[in-house]
Amino acid sequence: MRVTVDIVLFTIRERRLHLLLIRRLAEPFAGCFALPGGFVLADESVDAAAARELREETGVENVYLEQLYTFGEPGRDPRGQIITVAYYAMVPQTQLLQAGTDAADAAWFPVDALPDLAFDHQAIVAYAHTRIRNKLGYTNVGFELLPAKFTLSELQVVHEAILGEPLDKRNFRRRVQIQGIVKPTKEWRATGRKPAQLFRFKD
Repeated sequence: MRVTVDIVLFTIRERRLHLLLIRRLAEPFAGCFALPGGFVLADESVDAAAARELREETGVENVYLEQLYTFGEPGRDPRGQIITVAYYAMVPQTQLLQAGTDAADAAWFPVDALPDLAFDHQAIVAYAHTRIRNKLGYTNVGFELLPAKFTLSELQVVHEAILGEPLDKRNFRRRVQIQGIVKPTKEWRATGRKPAQLFRFKD
């Protein structure tokens, strides 16, 4: 049995949740889109392998990766009995991409309009999306997608992109205050007719 890592990397572009994919050069599934990832080397941990594969295949580095789940259903990989440790993370849309030696392309795709994916990566993406959607209600899961200080409107865009639906502005702001995951700063930003107060996530 061999072990691989796969990385589900999210960002928000044009107010929609996007996912980073690479086009595979090698078999199996040559020419198909897939999650960045690969085999764990004999002398490295799975965490180190995930960071290395992401850097080598996409040029993205210095990203906090969190373990998502271990997928090991028989037949998930035509090369044999291979389990994969999946990770997920979120980054600002300013990250630059660069295809590595075993990937033809690296690009962002809307989560709600993905191409067919290799292996069981469609199921891995669905699991990761469900995880971050569920964590919206009780954690600051979107902090990697925002600057250190942000407006409540910007925070609402993050929530709407992850949930895939519009939210009522008044109800959203009331819920954020009840959850207590953000706190106001003494700074304001000019936004249209009147300035908007800046907030930051609580530690």
